[in-house]
Amino acid sequence: MTATSTMHHAAASVTAGTRIHVIDRDGREHHLEWLPGQSLMEALRDNGLPVLASCGGRAACATCHVFLDANLVKQLGTRHQDEQELVEETQAYDPETSRLSCQVHHDLALDGITVRMAPEEE
Repeated sequence: MTATSTMHHAAASVTAGTRIHVIDRDGREHHLEWLPGQSLMEALRDNGLPVLASCGGRAACATCHVFLDANLVKQLGTRHQDEQELVEETQAYDPETSRLSCQVHHDLALDGITVRMAPEEE
């Protein structure tokens, strides 16, 4: 590998996103790229999935509610109080798997995760 191709490869790996698997509300599976600097909510929304995100990602609503693997939720750490209160108020709240996608920030360690979109609130 030449110095130029090594530098190009290194630059590409720094800017590369992670791949995530998303199961939408109709049970369809989508494979998306999640870019550095995006929240999970932004990745979902920017890839055309129906995420209302009425508060714009400030953890002031629960319209970006998703379900993640329980072990992943533990790895992400404790929800902030605002997020905890909001997800607890949703009809589909699951204490082990519920998160607001606006509060999950990009990390290369999250490559390959599966995200299940929560049902819309009635």
